[in-house]
Amino acid sequence: MKYKLVFSIFFIGLVVILISIKPLGRVFYTLKYDEFISKYSMEYSLDPFMVASLIKAESNFDSNAKSHRDAYGLMQITAETGKWAAGEMKIENFNSDLLYDPEFNIKMGCWYLSKLKRQFNGNMNVVLAAYNGGSGNVQKWLNSTKHSSDGQNLDYIPFKETDKYVKRVNTNIKIYKFLYIGIKK
Repeated sequence: MKYKLVFSIFFIGLVVILISIKPLGRVFYTLKYDEFISKYSMEYSLDPFMVASLIKAESNFDSNAKSHRDAYGLMQITAETGKWAAGEMKIENFNSDLLYDPEFNIKMGCWYLSKLKRQFNGNMNVVLAAYNGGSGNVQKWLNSTKHSSDGQNLDYIPFKETDKYVKRVNTNIKIYKFLYIGIKK
């Protein structure tokens, strides 16, 4: 009888914890700007959870973020990359202040991810490495047997920051999918 009571209390406690995990997790893994993430993920054929996860890793959803490398906004786009991307996207009158605008930043970031996705044949780990470490560096790594055994996948990423970044974004994707799949707004 005593064991049944202990088991019942344990079981009820476990159910309460499992029910509260997602709401608590959503406090730490917020999903701001989801309307822009959904819109531009769809427009550029990207996984919205990957875009949210990248934003989490880049700026933690702070639209005013500026890095020590002069990258701006949610998806941490540099002025140089922004100027180049604006030309490719046929955006006139680009200035780096636009990168602080959440919708503009997400649109440009998704456009750039889509370009990298085409360049690297849809290999999203390589795309993430290129987003963080530069597409030129990633292309060199893919051409080196020291870093890639097949020229398509990275077996070894020599930039520790980029290696950690790819792992962090992939972990974030799993967490976001766990916390937000099936949520109705």
